[in-house]
Amino acid sequence: MEIKELQERVDAWIRKYGVRYFSELTNMAVLTEEVGELARVMARRYGDQSFKAGERDNLADEMADVLWVLVCLANQTGVDLTAAVEANFAKKTARDRERHKENEKLK
Repeated sequence: MEIKELQERVDAWIRKYGVRYFSELTNMAVLTEEVGELARVMARRYGDQSFKAGERDNLADEMADVLWVLVCLANQTGVDLTAAVEANFAKKTARDRERHKENEKLK
């Protein structure tokens, strides 16, 4: 699926099942909540914590939740994520073309 299609599908789902988008500020809070849930799974799977009774190791689902809310925010603020990601690649390439290759910590 292309990013543009993802934005369109999320928008169609919101209009069909979600009634309307939550406000931008509410969605920012929801995004923060979802990132926290992803962090919890990461801490338990890759960090020193263990899963509590009843907790699920649902890494993919938590990542998808983060992506979903980010797409909602992009849709409601008029951000074309395809264009934004392309511009971000260009920025990172110009800035970091040699930086990581020359980083002794990464060798």
